[in-house]
Amino acid sequence: MHMIIIHIYYYFLSLIKVEHVRSERNLLAEVDSRCIVKLFYSFQDSDFLYLIMEYLPGGDIMTLLMREDILSEDVARFYIAESILAIHSIHQHSYVHRDIKPDNLILDKNGHLKLSDFGLCKPLEDKYSTILLEDESIINQEPTSEAEGHWLMPKEKLQQWKRNRRALAYSTVGTLDYMAPEVLLKKGYGMECDWWSLGAIMYEMLIGYPPFCSDDPRITCRKVIINWRTCLKFPEEPKISDEAKDLICHLLCDVETRLGTRGVEELKAHPWFRGIQWDKLYEMEAAYKPTVTGELDTQNFEKFPEVEGPPSAIPSVGPWRKMLTSTDTNFIGYTFKKSDILKSLENSGTDMRSNGSSEVPSLISLLGMNCQIDLKETAISEGEQKQET
Repeated sequence: MHMIIIHIYYYFLSLIKVEHVRSERNLLAEVDSRCIVKLFYSFQDSDFLYLIMEYLPGGDIMTLLMREDILSEDVARFYIAESILAIHSIHQHSYVHRDIKPDNLILDKNGHLKLSDFGLCKPLEDKYSTILLEDESIINQEPTSEAEGHWLMPKEKLQQWKRNRRALAYSTVGTLDYMAPEVLLKKGYGMECDWWSLGAIMYEMLIGYPPFCSDDPRITCRKVIINWRTCLKFPEEPKISDEAKDLICHLLCDVETRLGTRGVEELKAHPWFRGIQWDKLYEMEAAYKPTVTGELDTQNFEKFPEVEGPPSAIPSVGPWRKMLTSTDTNFIGYTFKKSDILKSLENSGTDMRSNGSSEVPSLISLLGMNCQIDLKETAISEGEQKQET
């Protein structure tokens, strides 16, 4: 039996572009890889867009880092290697993720890693698409602190940053720690920006904090855009190998010399990965085995207060509301059923064993009988739209 997680989106046009919604759904429907979270269904009603996905009870890499502070090179090597396979799996389908960060790297019950959260993904051919920051002005604002020139925060501020890291993760601003300079500068960029993000994560795994972190997001932004060459340094403790430092430096660098820019094989060939059996990573025992007591176990995720009722400040009327209903032409064809894709592949003779179980839970078993009526109405609505266009 599959466990699922339901993502419910209520998009404000002033905050999230329709293209982001479509790209996330399209990527999840198109890419069938054991390295990314699986999408079982997508559908909509008059108020919401729904993505029903598998639930991975092992927690995320951010939670693991908060518990362990730093990882050994062997553990880090395993998860960086699986991250490379996951990122490459979407690059192969001409998508760039643009938001690679520890809380988007999720662990299954056996400790294997899957990539998630494709809300900022874009087709690779759209090289000039910008990312919507919570506060765009931070890129141009001058920092109020004089700490900009110092590559390392004072110890007490570093501890405060670690305590607040989860709160930062829920803001787009929090991803500044992992964003490549070419993305923040809104220059043309491609899949190589994801490899920069992986380099920042690798640094954090081994050192305990990202290389450009600050308690002031404006300082972080300036460190990444202007001063990354002088701010990328390694403390005396903890000690890491020369090979690890070399790989980090070849990920956090100019695009022209960044590993991965010319293909994933140059990343795999780096000496730090010596001995990695790339084709057997997901068959072998994971470097870390999370404690999971059952399919409903949530102990590897932080507890958050329950939120009652619909999202606040949602107007009940207005011209934008009509644009986001089930009759919205932007979302024609949004409905997706993984079982239909599996049946099509089986009929074509495709071997599905490499991607794990093909069992897909029914929506009725997950959401109850009422969903059957809602889905029928959605299907009828989409059919009417297609006839009108």
